[in-house]
Amino acid sequence: MISFLKGIIEEKQENIIFVDVNGVGYEVGVSANSMTCLPMGEPIKIYTYLAVREDGVSLYGFANKEERDVFNKLISVSGIGPKVAIGILSGMKLSDLCIAIAKQDIKMLSTIKGLGKKTAERLAVELKDKIDMLGDTQDNNLVMDYNEDAVQMATDTLISLGINKNDAYTLARSYASKDATAEEIISKALRGYKG
Repeated sequence: MISFLKGIIEEKQENIIFVDVNGVGYEVGVSANSMTCLPMGEPIKIYTYLAVREDGVSLYGFANKEERDVFNKLISVSGIGPKVAIGILSGMKLSDLCIAIAKQDIKMLSTIKGLGKKTAERLAVELKDKIDMLGDTQDNNLVMDYNEDAVQMATDTLISLGINKNDAYTLARSYASKDATAEEIISKALRGYKG
């Protein structure tokens, strides 16, 4: 089992990094969140999961232990393999994902690209009682600090403007606040959108 790698990222592609560890290059699948946290050309430590299947061996990497813990929980759900789990982790911030699972927010989970309603429901049901073991959901982090309806309305509007479902939710959530209306969220999101 490979628990972590220490090396330098030589190259980044979509959801893949190539890590040079003392002259040996490892191809590592990563989430979009880890991709942004891991700098190129500097020494890094990346936590890993080795997936062994009949058709090959794949290595998945995480910027921190918390993300790896969530990944391990995700792949314990029937129908969710490592690639799908990486996609789910790429779909929203780790803390938001944990909140959505803990609160069984199917609507929020369904905004993740490639995650249908039935899989989102199964995910929420199977992990609901396991989520409190994850660091990101401890204490007051589970308190929603934004208006869920406003975020949903803003997300729907952003989608209708041609922004993909995943980006629309992430944008709306990142500009949401306790008292923000859907219109305010949309206005700020459009100003901050670089798609």
